[in-house]
Amino acid sequence: MSGKAGVVTDKYKQDGVDIGAGDVFSKFCSQINLSTYGNSPFVKVHDFSQGNFRGPRGFEFVNLPPGCINAGGMDGIGTKVVIIEAAGNPRLSASNVIAMTAMDITRYGGLPLLFMNTLDVSTLGEVDSETFRGFQELMLGLRDIALQYQYVLYNGETAELGKCVGSENENATMKYNWTGAMLGVYHPSRVILGNTLKPGQRTIVLRDDFRSNGISSVRKALALKFGDNWWDNPEAHEDILAAASPSAQYDRFLNKVHGWFNSYNHPGEYWEPPIKMHLIVHLSGGAFKSKFGEDLLAPQGLSAYLGDLFNPPEIMKKCAEWRGMSDEECYKTWNGGQGALIVVDEEDAEGFVWAASLAGIEAKDAGVIVEKEKDFTVAIQSKFSDKVIYF
Repeated sequence: MSGKAGVVTDKYKQDGVDIGAGDVFSKFCSQINLSTYGNSPFVKVHDFSQGNFRGPRGFEFVNLPPGCINAGGMDGIGTKVVIIEAAGNPRLSASNVIAMTAMDITRYGGLPLLFMNTLDVSTLGEVDSETFRGFQELMLGLRDIALQYQYVLYNGETAELGKCVGSENENATMKYNWTGAMLGVYHPSRVILGNTLKPGQRTIVLRDDFRSNGISSVRKALALKFGDNWWDNPEAHEDILAAASPSAQYDRFLNKVHGWFNSYNHPGEYWEPPIKMHLIVHLSGGAFKSKFGEDLLAPQGLSAYLGDLFNPPEIMKKCAEWRGMSDEECYKTWNGGQGALIVVDEEDAEGFVWAASLAGIEAKDAGVIVEKEKDFTVAIQSKFSDKVIYF
């Protein structure tokens, strides 16, 4: 008892952790997870919880070709949370955390299936507060992505960490870090390692805006243009919305091109991909120079001309101007308007672009693999200007 007679003081709540709000949120998240348990033909969830949201559950992968091995990828969305919060639409977060984790499996020819997440927050707020409702929207966005693309949301962890979680915007309604682990499978005979590259193959790019890489430079650009408190500047609102755009989801399209869903239709059979992909590069920060050029092309005595990339989105061009970035810096920091690069044989390029369009994904043939050039590994016809840059 403390203070007025009959009033019990919750010391833990005073110290920054509201167990009551945490339990309400955990039950809410548990219902979201349950709604996805029958979502994938490749995942069977065993529920021993007897209706207790904290109860035990397990899973197994089913209906897969013999010889599959388990795989996993972990990542998060970094400081893009600041821009998403300023945009006022928490549902945008989910596309980013799924894209960053699923592509870690897909890019090697694997099949992402089951997602687990960790949400660290400064506070959940009181139940029914704007902050609490915002985090509910965050999880509803995750459910939407899972249902659309057949992921199982297995479980997660939410922690109220007080001042241990902050924000560039001290008055932000939601202060959080969001990371996760995607589990899936590889088949040893179908892993894509980029070791079958050769001259004449075509490089296909898939369009996107900002994903979750290079966002520190985006935030700095907004500050230079609209002031240190850019999130409070009404003139910045349109640009904040553009910078907070969701990440495109390529995984299920690439999984289907690789033949994974043929394996479900013909269980136990050895499958051939409809189109052979020799390489998938997730175009995160520095990917053109490092992941594509240094890691894969150079060791095999190859180079690439990328003469027809997508134009950067307008917000990316603006941020480059406000930050004073060179073309080289832009393509080292951001994706330049494409979130993935796929190498296919020349005869498959047109069919791949057509298949992507059927899946609602913008794709184009951006260039060609050649024998190693003396002075560069990757040459890019910049779409930030007319110059050619060399890595």
